[in-house]
Amino acid sequence: MPGKVIGISFNYGYPGTISRMGDEISRTRPMKAETDDIYFGDPVIVSADGTTQKFGASDTAAAFAGVAMRKIKGATQYLAQNRAFYTGQEPVDILERGGVTVNVNVGTPTIGGAVYIRTVANAGIPAGVVGGFEAAADGTNTIQLTNAKWATLKDANSVAELTILTRQSV
Repeated sequence: MPGKVIGISFNYGYPGTISRMGDEISRTRPMKAETDDIYFGDPVIVSADGTTQKFGASDTAAAFAGVAMRKIKGATQYLAQNRAFYTGQEPVDILERGGVTVNVNVGTPTIGGAVYIRTVANAGIPAGVVGGFEAAADGTNTIQLTNAKWATLKDANSVAELTILTRQSV
């Protein structure tokens, strides 16, 4: 995400950044071994063994545990430091309730609008990424999160504020 010295519009920030203080509930859990890296701002689930992993194709809205938070963490790659992630069995900070910035891959969020996560790839929507947040339904290829709403429109970098209303998978 490019930085600007003098801009004409505000960006919402980097994915995974807490956007509203005061109503933030978070928890740290270990990442499940040998699973995909969890990027800041990704939706996550909590497994039966208490570990966390990235939201995937077989997961349901009831399994949504929150969003991977952007916390102080050392870079794991020299050339790709803008998209930091959790890897291995690192502790993952998860926002369970509150406001957080995330990437919106498909659709244009509306304030109070429905939040979707893609579970099945669709060749007709190349921007849709399995496990990514979206602002538009795509039939059975996406699931709606009933405990989350969009709090803002998206900025020029396709980042928007998502509000998680209630905790799940505690």
